[in-house]
Amino acid sequence: MTKADPASVKPRLPPLHLTLIGAAAQFVPARPGTIATALRAAPRGDGHPVLVLPSFLRGDRHTAALRRFLTGCGYVVYGWGLGANLGPSAAALEGIECRLDEIRLRHGRKVSLIGHSLGGVIARELAKKRPHDVRRLILLASPIRLPTASPLEPVYKLLARWQRVDSTASIDRLNMPPTVPVTAIFTRRDGIVAWQSCLEVAGPRRENIEVRGTHGTMVRNARAWRIIAERLAQPDGDWQA
Repeated sequence: MTKADPASVKPRLPPLHLTLIGAAAQFVPARPGTIATALRAAPRGDGHPVLVLPSFLRGDRHTAALRRFLTGCGYVVYGWGLGANLGPSAAALEGIECRLDEIRLRHGRKVSLIGHSLGGVIARELAKKRPHDVRRLILLASPIRLPTASPLEPVYKLLARWQRVDSTASIDRLNMPPTVPVTAIFTRRDGIVAWQSCLEVAGPRRENIEVRGTHGTMVRNARAWRIIAERLAQPDGDWQA
């Protein structure tokens, strides 16, 4: 009997108690001074542009604290500017590529991409399509290895009619990693997507880093912020896992 490829086996749904904990965590405000405290320990950036993509059903407001932190680190930071993330629709995929073009032209430098959850999935496909324009890719609890499992799957399927689906894209093709440096940050306490699907394929210039926290609060997780700042501060083309 041939042993099944772990990446092809659908993982179990996250435990219900983790989903409930994650939902409750959304309503807990960030501690006052979180950004100022994080900035004191963060390396200074080189000013290159950074584009941040939000998670499913979220918009730029959800990534505001992360973007303020990165601005404080010395980067020129952009939200994706496309409203709520409803998945890989034609408007979203074309819009984010135009956004990358605009930023690349404005600064004349490669752009680092940061994506939370489904935003990371979209950012990863963009990095695969435009590797010469992307400096680095950082993923926050992004289900990049299919199949995955999520309690939000019914909602996602309802919106699938508006999404651009490539009928020729196999799971193997979608799971194929980009050629740019990738840092995938994940939490085993993820109650929204199976954490196993948030791991990038092992290989050169690719790493997976675990942090404590919930799925929805990953964009304001102080440990994740520190990792992001450290990776963005590495010289273009450098790799220090």
